[in-house]
Amino acid sequence: MDTIMTQPAIVTSEQAEAPRRESSIGGLLLDSGKITPENAERVLRMQKELGIRFGEAAIRLGLITDADIQQILARQFDYPYLQAGEGGYSEHLKAAYEPFSAQVETLRAVRSQLMLRWFARGHNSLMVAAVDSGDGASLMAANLAVVFSQLGERTLLVDANLRAPTQQDIFALKGRQGLSDVLAGRAELDAVAKIDHFLSLSVLSSGTLPPNPQELLNRGMFGNLNTRLEASHDVVLYDVPAWSSGSDALAVAARAKGVLLVARKNKTRIDHINAMAEKMTHSGASVVGTVMVDF
Repeated sequence: MDTIMTQPAIVTSEQAEAPRRESSIGGLLLDSGKITPENAERVLRMQKELGIRFGEAAIRLGLITDADIQQILARQFDYPYLQAGEGGYSEHLKAAYEPFSAQVETLRAVRSQLMLRWFARGHNSLMVAAVDSGDGASLMAANLAVVFSQLGERTLLVDANLRAPTQQDIFALKGRQGLSDVLAGRAELDAVAKIDHFLSLSVLSSGTLPPNPQELLNRGMFGNLNTRLEASHDVVLYDVPAWSSGSDALAVAARAKGVLLVARKNKTRIDHINAMAEKMTHSGASVVGTVMVDF
């Protein structure tokens, strides 16, 4: 077993149209509502008078901040991220809100290794699991989903924790139908929610909490569903209940075929991780690696 270390504005003025034609930064600032058409004229005047860039002029006028410019640059290079509070997602979604932090740099390193060790070898699905609840597997799955989508991979995060799901809270998807409803024949794949702030990211939440989660996950329909999900996505990540909560994870591992084990620093016992890895291997899944977290 390997260890992986760890609202568009309506512009009537010819001047206000100039940022759209001449400056992608200006156009994006307008489209995102960071500046108004009226303020765009002020920026253009200063830009012409001082011979500086549109963004620099907007900052000097106090209309935007350096953080606004960084976010627009990220959009230009297809690397979307959010400012604090934007989107209404969990503050623990570090890959969305703190993309340049050391913690997220480690996440990107994990992503790279997973690409090389698993996804580049013809696989599309991966289960993210931990021994105990609270070990950080759900947050790891959510943040990994974001960084995979930032890479341009068509990414789907499936909350297969039909006992105590968390992805509906992390991505503000409460009240939606989800995996359990699809497996019970009560919903179709339109239950998959597109996460608007990330062009390549979708989430299938857990849905209605069922009285028979293990039986649902063991149905042959789940295997068919996984095949359909893999056909329309480059990366499918499964979040599952903790190993100590039952054997639901084994049913998911048998479909995904690959497992990333999550351990919490100074908490998870090595022998428990090894025992879990052995069970996963016996179920026919490959343990791609283990990552230690401190979320």
